[in-house]
Amino acid sequence: MNAARLPKVAGISPLITPAAHTAAPPVRPVGQLAAVQDRLASWISDLTTLHELTERLVRTTTLDSALNELVQAGAALVGAPRGLAALEPTDHLGPDITVGLGLGRADLGAIETVPLGTARQTLLTTPGQASREGLDGIVHADLPHEPGLDPRLREVAACLGFDASYSLPLASDTAGHLGTAVWFYDEPAEPDGRRRHLAGLYCRYAAEHLARLLELARARTAVTTLRDELLPARLPRVPGVRLAARHRTGPRGGGDWYDALPLPEGAIGLGVGGVTGSGPGAVAAMCRLRASLRAYAVMEGEDPVAVLSDLELLLRLTEPARSATALFVYAEPGPRRIVLAGAGHCPPLILGSHRAEYIETTLSAPLGMLACWEAPSVEFDAAPGDTLLLYTDGLLHRTGDPMDRAFGRLHSAAAGAPRSVREDPDQLVDHVLHTMLPDGSDNADSPDDVVLLAARFE
Repeated sequence: MNAARLPKVAGISPLITPAAHTAAPPVRPVGQLAAVQDRLASWISDLTTLHELTERLVRTTTLDSALNELVQAGAALVGAPRGLAALEPTDHLGPDITVGLGLGRADLGAIETVPLGTARQTLLTTPGQASREGLDGIVHADLPHEPGLDPRLREVAACLGFDASYSLPLASDTAGHLGTAVWFYDEPAEPDGRRRHLAGLYCRYAAEHLARLLELARARTAVTTLRDELLPARLPRVPGVRLAARHRTGPRGGGDWYDALPLPEGAIGLGVGGVTGSGPGAVAAMCRLRASLRAYAVMEGEDPVAVLSDLELLLRLTEPARSATALFVYAEPGPRRIVLAGAGHCPPLILGSHRAEYIETTLSAPLGMLACWEAPSVEFDAAPGDTLLLYTDGLLHRTGDPMDRAFGRLHSAAAGAPRSVREDPDQLVDHVLHTMLPDGSDNADSPDDVVLLAARFE
């Protein structure tokens, strides 16, 4: 008996399989799609975390604040409760800074006692280790039982109560090895691969930021050191007068200066001033101007107008692109006779037991502004116990007030000083600075320097 045949239909052959391009797409398991979505979500979360942490880091403006932000962010990334960041540039030009998270000063000192050439290298990476380890860092998952460790390291780890550590080098492409970041665990542990990768990326970015801050800090230190070395290292001792001075540098380093020098016959010369501009060029011009004023003061200090006239001529001939303000005082402490002249500078303030008033100098242009500078001098006698306060306009500008209001604040600050403060020039200048700039003068945003020079006549 023959097998039944399927009926034939025109144009259709049931024996031909469908073409591949018409086949139904394969259905992926729901679990596989969920895994892909979870991985993408994890990547997005990691990128968001790195973005937030690097934004916080880039807002830091000092090495200390950047290192503190680095060690805190790294602790969150690797899941460690404690850590430290050590800045130790390999060029040995400094500065060397160590900050800790959850570690006191004594704890950091204990870690530094570990010999650097042996066991300490297991915690703080060296330049060679940095190049070998890359972003993965150095892991010590079980310090108490890890073979080959120095006994001193085991002792410090037991004393501080950490059983594991994870360290990453801080290396920049331009500055080379800058230091190390280390995080500590209270029990044997180690970060997984994902945490290591994130911490490594973050430290790579942080090292570049630290390199920029390091270069800026060194430049500022060089300018500040140069200016401070060129200003008086100490004020002279002249019978009958007590001196005190304060000099605060602006962020970009200005050209404000002060001077006090003994003159013949027991007299003393006092000067304050400032040149236009900021940075190393202004500092150099300030040094030349101050050195010239000292020479003119020795030759003709009894006539402050002649001193400033010579200074103006020198400035106009040697540095025609600059201008400067200056105030020079010739004082005889015995009879308390004071003669002064100013060139576009703020008037001095005389402070006594019954008065606090500005010494009105004749309105005059700054040095270098006119073809020929000229202004009369002012002469007066100080009473016993009077203090002459000289200052630069940076003290007024940093208040942020209009000039007339700033002058009023200075007058009130000096007049409101207690009697004991008035009798001590050092206390007086500190009182005026704190009253005028209660938020501090070193951290102000103004580029102006602040100079205060007080002379109390006995």
